Amino acid sequence: MSDELFAALRQAVIDGDAASAGTLAQQVLDTGVPPLAAIDNGLVPGLSWVGEEFGKGELFLPDMMLAARAMQKAMAILEPELQAQSAKRHVVGRVVIGTVKGDIHEIGKNLVGMMLSTSGFEVHDLGVDVAPDRFVEAAREHNADIVGVSALLTTTMAGQRTVVEALAAAGMRPGVKVIVGGAPASESWAAEIGADGYSEDAIGAVALARRLLGAEAAATA
Repeated sequence: MSDELFAALRQAVIDGDAASAGTLAQQVLDTGVPPLAAIDNGLVPGLSWVGEEFGKGELFLPDMMLAARAMQKAMAILEPELQAQSAKRHVVGRVVIGTVKGDIHEIGKNLVGMMLSTSGFEVHDLGVDVAPDRFVEAAREHNADIVGVSALLTTTMAGQRTVVEALAAAGMRPGVKVIVGGAPASESWAAEIGADGYSEDAIGAVALARRLLGAEAAATA
């Protein structure tokens, strides 16, 4: 029964079927299947598969968004029970992520956050239009290993440099790594502003985060 539920959850995420994902998550609780097992054996493999296909150009942004919504629907049902059971997933690292001040774009950031979360990272999403001091404050509050800074506009990408500088001024560099992303960013831009890396998509961001933390061989939680 458990294996059938896991397979159905995986498929619901792949299909981007939020309604089915929610129904199946409730079945997990009703039948006594450990919610952590359902996440690790159903939801995570589903979203990982979608992410891999997206990375290969076989699936597209709408597919990723639908899969993410399906996963979020199921997690909203499973997480309260996880907390009640005090079940803890292995944490690869802690990430604070947000879009820079003056920029309100969030689709790419949300996908990166979701992929990092399903890959075993503890993610704290600050949202959009985030001031440099807020990045610093959150990184300190959550004992972050990595700060991810998104910018979609050439007019706001300078904010990524400001965040790097703010973290340095707070004495948090190079202990706290910084990764940047968004349409105008690049490897050369990351190097220019003193960031630790750049990724053009969510799959690459996960690989970069693991590499920065020396966690390439760590199991996806």
